[in-house]
Amino acid sequence: MTSVSRLTPTKIVQELDKYIIGQGKAKRTVAVALRNRWRRLKVRGELQDEIVPNNIILIGPTGVGKTEIARRIAHITNAPFIKVEASKFTEVGYVGRDVESMVRELMDIAVSQIKAETAAKVIKKAIAAAEERILDLLIPPPKKSYSSIEDETSDAESQERYLRNRQKMKEMLRRGKLNDREVEITPQQGKPPHIELLSNIGLESLDLNIGEMFSSLLSPKQRNQKKKMKVPEAMKHLIADEQNRMIKNEEVMDKAKKLVENNGIIFIDEIDKIAISDKKGGLDVSRSGVQRDLLPIVEGSNVPTKYGVIDTRHILFIAAGAFHTSKPSDLIPELQGRFPLREEMNSLTQSDFVKILLYPQNSLIKQYKAIFQAEKTDLDFDDDAIEEIAGFASKANEKMEDIGARRLHTIITTLLDEYLFNMPEKKYNKVVITQDIVQQKLNRIIQDEDLARYIL
Repeated sequence: MTSVSRLTPTKIVQELDKYIIGQGKAKRTVAVALRNRWRRLKVRGELQDEIVPNNIILIGPTGVGKTEIARRIAHITNAPFIKVEASKFTEVGYVGRDVESMVRELMDIAVSQIKAETAAKVIKKAIAAAEERILDLLIPPPKKSYSSIEDETSDAESQERYLRNRQKMKEMLRRGKLNDREVEITPQQGKPPHIELLSNIGLESLDLNIGEMFSSLLSPKQRNQKKKMKVPEAMKHLIADEQNRMIKNEEVMDKAKKLVENNGIIFIDEIDKIAISDKKGGLDVSRSGVQRDLLPIVEGSNVPTKYGVIDTRHILFIAAGAFHTSKPSDLIPELQGRFPLREEMNSLTQSDFVKILLYPQNSLIKQYKAIFQAEKTDLDFDDDAIEEIAGFASKANEKMEDIGARRLHTIITTLLDEYLFNMPEKKYNKVVITQDIVQQKLNRIIQDEDLARYIL
């Protein structure tokens, strides 16, 4: 991942181009929105707090890259990211979810992210400390006797001999020659769970760990019971233990809070499902209620979490929806105003499908080649076969629901189904997919609309 200061809009678009075909306008919009967040942090004085992000609504059918764009920009900038579905907030208090839960979940993700980064920084120190603890178990330090206290020369020789043996043991440990040895360690016990009761928080936000709860009920003798394990397993436990010792929770929470407030990205999918398209038919209470609950979070409010209060004013919100039966103007005016940028994303054409199959770093062709290689089988596609697959995907989207690039998954799985099933027994050396094979496998299915609806 590139440093944020070096991520110009051009470079952001170039990074997105590695994984997403087309949708140039949407890419430019999110690239500028990302750069503006960095620019805001460079502003000095009170004005920095007044600059709010330009939230975005991406409009287009499923499978055209809306979610992928949001996910990739979060990955590029190493920002905490969460995807939520607006429809899950419907009928809050009955079967829906509390809208503030998305901020709490984003904070959980940020804390885990900062902990992982901090643990990676101290891994060398943790390994060294764990090695010393293992060596203490394998070759305990010599105990001083009364006679050795009187005889300092003998004591020095004994200590020197011990250090020599310990060094030899350390070399053996690092070379893996002690992997079959068993040691007794006390597995790390988690702290008793801390439950912070906050108003208006649903059950999903409570940080409960049943294992820890029962662990805290055990007597100290039971909790500190030693366990025998092989050296490699013991090393893993002790490294994790040392990493936890080195990580300061207060610093982690402080960094995570700043990261969420300044760099967090919340992707609200299916926002069209809470838009009210038929205002004449009466007010849909659950949909308008969700919109009104979302409004204070998007415009900026303080959300209580178990790590402290999070200010949502500078979190970037990206909403997305197909808007087949409704339009963005069907959202309540206040919420519309909080999403000033709107980008309509194009449906994918046959030529787009060809590019999607070939060019992205995670393209389906590359994925299936790697899957076949796991069975020591080479997979290859003729150029005409790729054109044919793209053509079938385009026809299927025209005849049925337009599900965008996701149609390629079903088509290629159907095309390769026989090989995927038989590969372990038949041991193919090489499989070449030609235009004839594509037509033979898919022609009948695409022509029979009823069959296509169930298979493709």
